[in-house]
Amino acid sequence: MKTGKKLIRDHWKVQYKNPGYPHVQQGWILPPDRMREYDPFILMADDWFKRGTFSDHPHRGFQTITYVVDGRLEHTDNQGGHSVLHAGDVQYMNAGSGARHAEEAVDEDVIHTLQLWLNLPKSLKQTESSYQNVFLEDAPLVDLAGGSLRVYSGSAEGVTGPMNSLVPINMFEIYLRAGERYSLELPANHNGHIYMLQGEMTFGGEGGVALGKTEAGLLSYDEFADDGAVELLEITAAAQERSRVLIYTGKPIGEPIVARGPFVMNTEEEIVEAFEDFRAGRVGGRV
Repeated sequence: MKTGKKLIRDHWKVQYKNPGYPHVQQGWILPPDRMREYDPFILMADDWFKRGTFSDHPHRGFQTITYVVDGRLEHTDNQGGHSVLHAGDVQYMNAGSGARHAEEAVDEDVIHTLQLWLNLPKSLKQTESSYQNVFLEDAPLVDLAGGSLRVYSGSAEGVTGPMNSLVPINMFEIYLRAGERYSLELPANHNGHIYMLQGEMTFGGEGGVALGKTEAGLLSYDEFADDGAVELLEITAAAQERSRVLIYTGKPIGEPIVARGPFVMNTEEEIVEAFEDFRAGRVGGRV
C-alpha cells in the first residue's frame, strides 16, 4: 500500500579533515553527535587511508557495512577470515558480543571506503560475531529505463540482495543518466539516508531537494505506518550529469544507545563492562 512520498528532511555537504598519515582523509557522512536521529544507524564515515590506519581493533554491540569506493581492502578477523575486496564490494560484520579485526590497504594502495555502523537491539548484542563479503558481481543489477539499480541488501524491483544482516536493512545503489527519472519504493516506517557518489540528483519530485557529490540527506519516515506500507522516493538526475547515489533504510529499534570508542551498548554500565572485558582479553581473539 502506497501512503505518500519520501522527502529529504535534512541535508549537508560532508566536511573533510586530514587526521595525519597513514589516515589520509576522513569525513563524517553521518556525524556521530547526531546518532539518535539515524536509528537504527549510528554513524557513517568516508575514509581514505594507507596500511596501518585500521589495524587490529575490537568492536561490540553493533554491525558494520563497509563499501569499497576505490582501491583494495584487505580484511583479517578473529575467526581466521581473510579476504581482499575491490571497488563496489561490500563487507558486512556483526560484532555481536565481541569481534577483533583489521581493515588494511593492500601494499601501497590508498584505499577509499564508506563505513556505516548499524545498531543491534539489546536482544542481539551478545550474539556471536560473523562476517559476510558481498562482491559486486553477486549483488543483483536491475536495468532501469534511465539507468540501473544495484541491490546489496533488502528487496526492490522483484530482486533481493545477498546481504544477511541481523537487523534487516535496504542498501541500494542507483545510477541514472543525465536528465533521467526513477521512483524507488521504500518502507514508510523506515528511517534512512542517502549519500551522493557522483553528479547531482533531485529528491522528492517537483520542488524537491537537489544534492551533489559528497552531500548527504536524511529521509522522512512515518514511525506509525504499518510494516507493509510503502512510500515513493522520486529521483531525478541533473540535466547535464550522469549521477549515482547510495540509499540506506532500516526500521528504527527505539532503544537507549550509549556509544564509546569501538563499543555501542544500551547503558553506561555495559560500556564500562565492554572496556573491562577488552582489557581482560574477553572481546574476540587476536587477529
